[in-house]
Amino acid sequence: MLTEHDRQEILARGISPEEIDAQIEIFKKGIPPVKLLRPCTAGDGITIIEEAEQQRLIEIYRQAMAAGRAMKFVPASGAATRMFQLLLEVSAAFPSLEGANLRAEAEKGNEQVRAFLRFFAALAKFPFFEDLKEHLRARGRRIKRLLEEENYREILAVLLEPGGMNYANTPKALIKFHQYEDGARTPFEEHLMEAAGYTRDRNGVARIHFTVSFSPDHETEELACLESLRERYEQREGVKYELTFSSQKPSTDTIAVDLQNYPVREHDGRLHFRPGGHGALLENLNDLQGDIIFIKNIDNVVPDRLKPPTYHYKMVLGGCLVELQRQVFEYLRLLEAGNVDDALIARIAGFAARQLSIEMPAAVASGSREERAAFLFSRLNRPLRVCGMVANKGEPGGGPFWVEQPGRGASRQLVEASQIDAADPRQRKILESSTHFSPVDLVCGVRDYRGNPFDLRQFRDPHSGFISRKSKNGWTVKALELPGLWNGSMAYWNTVFVEVPIITFNPVKAVFDLLRPEHQPA
Repeated sequence: MLTEHDRQEILARGISPEEIDAQIEIFKKGIPPVKLLRPCTAGDGITIIEEAEQQRLIEIYRQAMAAGRAMKFVPASGAATRMFQLLLEVSAAFPSLEGANLRAEAEKGNEQVRAFLRFFAALAKFPFFEDLKEHLRARGRRIKRLLEEENYREILAVLLEPGGMNYANTPKALIKFHQYEDGARTPFEEHLMEAAGYTRDRNGVARIHFTVSFSPDHETEELACLESLRERYEQREGVKYELTFSSQKPSTDTIAVDLQNYPVREHDGRLHFRPGGHGALLENLNDLQGDIIFIKNIDNVVPDRLKPPTYHYKMVLGGCLVELQRQVFEYLRLLEAGNVDDALIARIAGFAARQLSIEMPAAVASGSREERAAFLFSRLNRPLRVCGMVANKGEPGGGPFWVEQPGRGASRQLVEASQIDAADPRQRKILESSTHFSPVDLVCGVRDYRGNPFDLRQFRDPHSGFISRKSKNGWTVKALELPGLWNGSMAYWNTVFVEVPIITFNPVKAVFDLLRPEHQPA
């Protein structure tokens, strides 16, 4: 199936031929769906932390922050194309974009066209409006006149296309999200502000890492833009940013196959690879070799007036993690020393069950003291994550569930709808009964009790990705996405879910989300 030339191409990407064989085998056998047992709810998998306890945890976290243990990891690889998808789709469906025709379609009940017209009616409320005006003015055009003439095509060309602002192809990190008296800010700037708010150490250093996907034609320009922003906010906030970037590795791309599971090829005969999804970023996270790492998506940011709750709950989650780590590390050192009696093993087992939902199998519980100690050591000596959960208000996002892991019993996991068997009514019912969802608000402990970085790749479930169907030159191909970064890639981490308020979750998935009160000036 693979030629010698194929093997050389695969090796040049940093992938082993054996890994490609394994991927093709996954296509053939399929990926077994996740088996949901029940949703995690308040008191059953989700911890509620009272206000007085929150303050204590914040103080615990502040000590770790001052010591320079904390940093932010922001997945920011994507362009803003999806953010403007509706505008692009209507433009393609109605090439002339004549106002009369669009109004007629809206009156017929075409919701896409109605939203398209709402965009232009509210154009002045978007934080990129002033930039748009300037770009049009440079062309000798006035936006007020273009709107009166319903010349939507020209406005969109300047906003979205190369030669203008090119927002449809710009990294979402550089789209203007929030308007302030002194100008508009991008998500990149808002994340810099956040990093100063809850990762700054006693020396004034705040650490933040972005995964990026720069355009080859504009990489130098984009890096220069980010560097200038860093310098501006260092001066403004009196902070020194330790700012780093990385891109998704070619070694995390996955091979595409046809419907008969044979590798798909390009016109020149080369194998066709596709990006492995956000699960590929496990490699980037692993390379950081950090200590306490907060993970938050690029588009989940708020203006300054709403940042205090974000900082508060980030530090609560951080304090929860640090406190758990302290106890876990103490027990691991005792277990490593070897002089433990049955009473101590029972105490450690009780902690593992209460705090981390680690249940000792009956066969191990009835075994020797050494077997019980070895089990507890292996299950405690893992990366730890504390995840914020918000009440389910219909927003998109993975949900927290008790999941059956073969040979491991019940486990708390973040699960996407695409991971379950949608044809099973019982599984659908469990999915639909979820009371919370994940806003991707994680703090991760990625060092062991000796202070050494874990190899995070050893704690993922390689069988928990998913297979999708894509179009390639008019043909249907199958694509494999790697286990999601906070789903299967963290399947074998120790996990705690904590309820946080909905105000901490304000994503911008579509451009219309910028019109929500949370993203508008007060």
